[in-house]
Amino acid sequence: MEIKPIRIKADYRAALKEIETLMRARAGTPEGERLDVLVTLVEAYEKKHYHFDLPDPVEAIKFRMEQMALAPRTWFR
Repeated sequence: MEIKPIRIKADYRAALKEIETLMRARAGTPEGERLDVLVTLVEAYEKKHYHFDLPDPVEAIKFRMEQMALAPRTWFR
């Protein structure tokens, strides 16, 4: 099993493509172990290159309500 670091975007895309082919691999098999290693490498690459801050929970709810054209109630029953 030849696994190499993900250093550039082409490596990243190739790893994602291979992960897609291994998604049905059973745990404990060589394919399952390869999947685990590739997922770990991809997660590390994404953490380094695609950092996303988590939104404030209240703001996330407000945003979703706005997307769905919902308004908060002004009174409760």
